[in-house]
Amino acid sequence: MESAVAKALALKYEPVAIMLTNERPEEAKQFKEGKFGCVMSMLAAAVRGKQAVFNRKTFGCPGGGTGLGFGNQYPNFPGGVEGFCYFLSVGYEQWEPGMRVAEQIKPFVGEDTYDDIVHGERYAKTPELVKKFIECLPIIDVPFEYVVFKPLGDVDPEQERPEVVVFLADMDQLSALVVLANYDREDNESVIIPYAAGCQS
Repeated sequence: MESAVAKALALKYEPVAIMLTNERPEEAKQFKEGKFGCVMSMLAAAVRGKQAVFNRKTFGCPGGGTGLGFGNQYPNFPGGVEGFCYFLSVGYEQWEPGMRVAEQIKPFVGEDTYDDIVHGERYAKTPELVKKFIECLPIIDVPFEYVVFKPLGDVDPEQERPEVVVFLADMDQLSALVVLANYDREDNESVIIPYAAGCQS
């Protein structure tokens, strides 16, 4: 499938189609069951021409699983929802049971991930703000076994229909996409850009 929009904008990277299916693509990259991984690394692989596939056991991390539409995965984060709230903000070092939880998972994560867990990713100022963020998320549970990231050019429009198309754009291109989103609408509020981690976008 060719994108006239991507061509007109002269995008540096090919758009990525997000597909929902019950059939696993044969050549797709996939995290190992129960292993940590970042959904954004799989988006990068799709931009480079590879396919990536996720299911309810191979989404990489609870935030990614939630963002991919596999229901509320935050209770499965090390330390549960509260642990996630500290991870996304100030870190486990500022949470009483946090360092005990961090030490338990240290053998299973890389040094950078462990550092993020201990010191926090600092996406939000406080754990309370993260909790409010989670409460406002439109958490869904897709009725399909797999979520697939696929280069848009590999989509067969006769047989497949993407649920979402991701455009990786610079600021000028993003501005053009915002204008285009409002092109045939009566109002001018068709686009919002709420805060979210990459895997939630």
